[in-house]
Amino acid sequence: MSDRVRLALQKSGRMAEESLDLLRGCGLHLSRTKDQLFSRAEEFPLDILFVRDDDIPSIVGQGVCELGIVGENVFAEQTAANPALAARVLKRLGFSHCRLAIAAPETGEVQAVKDLAGQRIATSYPALTRKFLTENGVTAEIVMMAGAVEVAPRMKIADAICDIVATGGTLASNGLREIATVLESNALLLGAQKELSPTQNDTIRRLQARMTGVQQAADTKYIMLHARRESIAEISALLPGAESPTILSLEGDDSRVAIHAVCREGMFWDTMEKLRAAGASAILVMSIEKML
Repeated sequence: MSDRVRLALQKSGRMAEESLDLLRGCGLHLSRTKDQLFSRAEEFPLDILFVRDDDIPSIVGQGVCELGIVGENVFAEQTAANPALAARVLKRLGFSHCRLAIAAPETGEVQAVKDLAGQRIATSYPALTRKFLTENGVTAEIVMMAGAVEVAPRMKIADAICDIVATGGTLASNGLREIATVLESNALLLGAQKELSPTQNDTIRRLQARMTGVQQAADTKYIMLHARRESIAEISALLPGAESPTILSLEGDDSRVAIHAVCREGMFWDTMEKLRAAGASAILVMSIEKML
């Protein structure tokens, strides 16, 4: 048995690109085969299988791959339909945000969840839709559709829909409005429940640590600025999510200091304006590539 770890990824689309960006951020260089269905990390014991996103939870659950990256919407739908699915969530990855929402025509009869009673709801997420309706004490007919769900009300196929929403632009262009959120979704790292070798467990631990480092670096900035010595406390309090900053004396000017800090929250223009108003100057905000 090989001690390499296999990771299942969606073979195309936004989730695939963002997953590959994450792996590159983890320092992995991937070689692709001509059919684009298999890839191997050159300096890490990791193999990538490119498959349909709907197949990833079962592939991981059956132990064909030790890991998988998939949208929470896909995993939650399959778990709702099959509670015995043998895959577990190892980590939320924080990208590919979307939501599963109920929507209906803006001027139609369905304006709230209670109005769904006795109506037809088109969806490609029947298990999650049925669960949501049950939790809200609503009985409705679920109409299965594999794609283009948003056109169902206009085509008189259904009275409302339950579908994935990213920006809401598609709903608006079809005269629909959201009335309820069923699920907030982002990318998940799934793990198989089968017994792994010590080497495989160590590989997964190292990969998760690298992923955490990439996530932390994406949300973290390195801040450098100059300020008067008496303003240190006020300026330090303004730095978002920073631990104790580093204070350095400026050569030839005992009244001023350089302040360096790692900020773990967003650094926005209004914060920089407040720093400037508190006496900070020469403010530099820099991205951090890696962080452990």
